[in-house]
Amino acid sequence: MMALIKKNFLLLALTFLLGFGGHWVLQSVHFSILSASAQDRYADLQNFSKVLNMIQQYYVEPVDIRKLIYGAIKGMLRELDPHTNFMPPDIFKDFEAETSGEFGGLGIEITLQNGILTIISPIEDTPAWEAGIKPGDKVLAVDTKPTKGLSLVEASQLMRGKKGSKITLTIGRENEENPRDIVITRGNVKVKSVKTVDLEEGYQYVKITSFIENTSKDLEKFLEEATKKKAGLKGIIMDLRRNPGGLLDQAIKVSDLFLKEGDIVSTVSRDPASKEVVSATKLGKYTEVPLIILVNEFSASASEIVAGALQDNKRALVMGNRTFGKGSVQSVVKLGDGSGLKLTVARYYTPSGRSIQAEGVSPDIELEELDPEALTKSANKKRGLREKDIEGHLIGENEKDPKKEPKKDTADTKKESADKDNQKIKANWWKESVDPNAKNLSPKDKLISSDYQVFHAYNYVKAWKVIRGL
Repeated sequence: MMALIKKNFLLLALTFLLGFGGHWVLQSVHFSILSASAQDRYADLQNFSKVLNMIQQYYVEPVDIRKLIYGAIKGMLRELDPHTNFMPPDIFKDFEAETSGEFGGLGIEITLQNGILTIISPIEDTPAWEAGIKPGDKVLAVDTKPTKGLSLVEASQLMRGKKGSKITLTIGRENEENPRDIVITRGNVKVKSVKTVDLEEGYQYVKITSFIENTSKDLEKFLEEATKKKAGLKGIIMDLRRNPGGLLDQAIKVSDLFLKEGDIVSTVSRDPASKEVVSATKLGKYTEVPLIILVNEFSASASEIVAGALQDNKRALVMGNRTFGKGSVQSVVKLGDGSGLKLTVARYYTPSGRSIQAEGVSPDIELEELDPEALTKSANKKRGLREKDIEGHLIGENEKDPKKEPKKDTADTKKESADKDNQKIKANWWKESVDPNAKNLSPKDKLISSDYQVFHAYNYVKAWKVIRGL
């Protein structure tokens, strides 16, 4: 076995030498450096091979070598960021199906925070959403099996099952002393990514729940229909709150609908010279329509790209709370045996050059998200989980050394310093608004009366020309 490994390495070395061809003098220095690095890797791989061989020959019971190798790969990737994962063939097959917009499961976006499985956001109208799962919930166990120490892929696999079967998640929730068990019935998760409410008089509310294959087409179709109405299209509120992201190309296409020109997003890998910039096509149909974007701490990835692109191009006013901060790029590679590797290969940057990673997108107007019924209680609210809170996350460019005392969160500071006048405004809004539980309310009245941020966004979009000084 060792002889075979050495032979393979010898063949690799010969191939490498032949690859330089007639450029030996020019490349000789680089070869010596790479050769030293290759020798180090060879020594490490020798150790791995020896351990694998000893297990195969002497372990007390027969072992599945493929299982050991898969385990070694998973262990190696745990040394990297939490978004880099290895997927065995069965899991990778399910992964390929998920971006189509219909798949079996629960309908949640998960991450790891200090080794604890944490909900970023449940996707609306999915089994998890209907069962009452909330952003920030800690999944402590799945069907009584603890999740501590599991990778994201392992946790996802644990939660999969046949349609109609039940699963019990043991949830730890903020401000609750004891964990709660939530039973969810697995189902076909058919995501409707674009939801709308006619705010009348030419104003439209559009909620994008996630970015899947048909998101940009569905959005464009809706906007075309809205434009043909008698009042036309005077303004849009785009709600990206609790949107966990999705497909990059859909985020780009959605942004492009509203831009005359300018960049949308750039990616930079390990080599700064490899920077790739995606710009507007100049084919946008809605470049003059007033646009307000709502975001919060559960807006991640693709939703942050849209918010950052339209904010930096002075095309939209962003309101709400600073976003999650998931600004890394994953490349998915299908391997020969049907397994897959999701590898972090670059970082996202907004058009102005801001890194999204662990930073998020700060809104132009900081605005709390309120539960009307909670106004009679304490107004204090702890912020939700963001990318920078996840253990082992890819460090943001402006982020301090995690070993040192972290800088104070400016968003939290603003919330802590909210004055009494602001509380009075909130109380008056709830007191004077229409009761959202009243019967026969129009969709517009029900939405505006029950959502503090939408209420303010609606007022801003109607006053767009005054705010912009036109």
